[in-house]
Amino acid sequence: MFLQLVVGVDMVDDESKPERRPSKHMRLPVDWDVAHNPAYAYYAYYVYANLYTLNALRVAKGLNTIAFRPHAGEAGDVDHLCATFMLAKNIAHGLNLRKSPCLQYLYYLAQIPMDMSPLSNNSLFIDYHKNPFPTFFARGLAVTLSTDDPLQIHMTKEPLVEEYSVAAQVWKLSAADLCEIAKTSVLNSGFPRASKAHWVSNQYWLLGPRGNDIQKTNVPNLRVHFREDVLETERALVRRGVVQARS
Repeated sequence: MFLQLVVGVDMVDDESKPERRPSKHMRLPVDWDVAHNPAYAYYAYYVYANLYTLNALRVAKGLNTIAFRPHAGEAGDVDHLCATFMLAKNIAHGLNLRKSPCLQYLYYLAQIPMDMSPLSNNSLFIDYHKNPFPTFFARGLAVTLSTDDPLQIHMTKEPLVEEYSVAAQVWKLSAADLCEIAKTSVLNSGFPRASKAHWVSNQYWLLGPRGNDIQKTNVPNLRVHFREDVLETERALVRRGVVQARS
């Protein structure tokens, strides 16, 4: 019964610690008997691989699946974000995408969800005013606001509301901005389909206005259409480049 309530598995460590780069010469987990820890990408791959096997079994038995949703890009090397681009359903933080425009663009094209926690980042890694969240949001990355270490970081009994209220004041986010961020949060959550349909739209999985019920989300259809149009234009540009490269 417990696993039926589990929607995702995180992977958390201090990413700022120096690590050896992964290589084809690294040992298998069963043979790992050296003092140093494996690289982040090594951990990520084997967590993903084991979850993949577990999920195949759960699907065969008619049970829910468990997504891989690791911390990534909070600190350390951008290689972490390369690994999670290929392996994760969504990530927490993603701050270091600001250091890699190319990788940031890939995350945008794939619309990989990122749960960002500016108040936590402000305490640990990056000043609030330097946080890339508003830039990512303006560019159309699938970012949401989330809490991290609420018992240590936050000052109120409603840490998520605290994240939204501080972000709204510091970055001058409008009501439409906040509603779009909240909508993205619901879409990328592990809630069942019925809940997403209730809060977003009966066709919530569709891009653009077709998947947006303004009476529920309070997100203007004009903005949703703009996001869809820009995303499809960028994807088409990449597809044309691939076709031309092959011809």
